[in-house]
Amino acid sequence: MTPFPDTWLIVPLYNEATVIGGVIREAIQTFPHVICVDDGSHDNSARLAHEAGAVVISHPINLGQGAALQTGFDYFLHSTDGRYLITFDADGQHQISDAVRMREVAQNEGLAVVLGSRFLGGPSPVGWLKKLVLKTAATVTRMQTGMKLTDAHNGLRLLRRDAVEAVHLDQNRMAHATQIIEQLARSGLPWREIPVHIRYTDYSRSKGQSLWNSVNILVELIMR
Repeated sequence: MTPFPDTWLIVPLYNEATVIGGVIREAIQTFPHVICVDDGSHDNSARLAHEAGAVVISHPINLGQGAALQTGFDYFLHSTDGRYLITFDADGQHQISDAVRMREVAQNEGLAVVLGSRFLGGPSPVGWLKKLVLKTAATVTRMQTGMKLTDAHNGLRLLRRDAVEAVHLDQNRMAHATQIIEQLARSGLPWREIPVHIRYTDYSRSKGQSLWNSVNILVELIMR
């Protein structure tokens, strides 16, 4: 794949020493600029990310994924001249080919925001309970923002520089995913969803967090 020097990957990082080196080494072949925000990891994730070629910014304590993303956004805006930013998970679930497709769609269609969806383009490997939670969350988000999303809380997303400037996260934990959508909706910038393919590996499943995170998102949405 042809490298994209105008596009930065932002990778929130927390205790992913098992996989982070491989994730960065694969990504950097196509996206030479990778920012890892180490959110108070207790293992050697930060060192391994740095050795793999990423710029590493470290939080001294764990503040949550929303705070890690905002740190990455601030670095992107104040320390780079990048045109696009892609948020990318550290656990190996996201695929570089999907990120490339997002970048190409944004360029070709003049979009400021491209969001990944697990529910477009055929059957999804998401279990029925998680699918129910995520579909409900998408419906609630659609009612709140007017954005007709099928997957409102997918962590793979592309933002053009003006879209990054429209996002100011103060929700540190899982509610940040809703806050991003709300702020992008208010910006009025052009957007679309595209299908993406999540790799649910034995490693990611063993962490046992994704369903609870989805439930937490739904509870926070309803409470708000």
